[in-house]
Amino acid sequence: MQKPFVSVSIFFIVFNIVSTQAVKALGDTTYKNQTASVAKLSAYPVKPVTTTNVIFPSLFEKEAGECLAYIEKFSVNKRAYLMRTYARSKKFFPKVHTILKKHSVPTEFAVLLALESAFNPNAVSKAGAVGYWQIMDNVAKEYGLRIIEDQHKRKTVTVKKEKGALKKKPAVDDRKNFAVSTHMAAKYLKARMRNLDNNWLLIAASYNWGVGNVWNAMERSGKKNPTFWDIKDQLPSETKAYVMNFIALNVIFKNYDKFVNNSLFKTEKAPESLPKAEKDAAVASL
Repeated sequence: MQKPFVSVSIFFIVFNIVSTQAVKALGDTTYKNQTASVAKLSAYPVKPVTTTNVIFPSLFEKEAGECLAYIEKFSVNKRAYLMRTYARSKKFFPKVHTILKKHSVPTEFAVLLALESAFNPNAVSKAGAVGYWQIMDNVAKEYGLRIIEDQHKRKTVTVKKEKGALKKKPAVDDRKNFAVSTHMAAKYLKARMRNLDNNWLLIAASYNWGVGNVWNAMERSGKKNPTFWDIKDQLPSETKAYVMNFIALNVIFKNYDKFVNNSLFKTEKAPESLPKAEKDAAVASL
């Protein structure tokens, strides 16, 4: 009774071998594709994966795709600067936030204080911008601030004492007064919000480059409602970096604990090939 069973088994084994060889000889594409796919799954290297724990302020959520790589690089290359600036900001930002809110300006613009003067009231740029918010002479006059027009020469004013004696005191420059200059900066930003239709990145660009220059770049773009990204290539390198840093500081400061603990961006080393379980699942789905 067992011999017929052996004969039948041998027949099926031989038949299967012949069938497989025939498929190979005929060039069955499905068979070849499966073989190639398995080979690729075994040898294909998988790149390391970078995961991010970044939470964007609502003001910049739509910019995430454009600037995430820049923020990661900035967080590494400027780590000491960021930690120093964050520590200094604790003294100033609460007061700045209060003033910005009073003028209905987003508090994210507080970081301009760090970018402009690094919180130094005596900062003077080569172009002649002065004080906490680096305000130019003509802008300061427009907003009614008292200024010293030539910061390279110490001007004084002479006043009379009660008994008739004379004394000298330094002339006043309101750009070095924190409260006065911050109120002026808030008013200026509020005006730019109206001029630039609440486009936050263009407003930041205008603070650095001037609103007239930004308008000209927008017009040259040929677009009806151009964004910062549409005119980026027309901007000076300083202004481009200024806007990107405006975003970066806001994002990193919002995620500061993760930044300090080196968990803001995390690179995980991947295996050289797919794990066996994933490989088997991939083959099964072919």
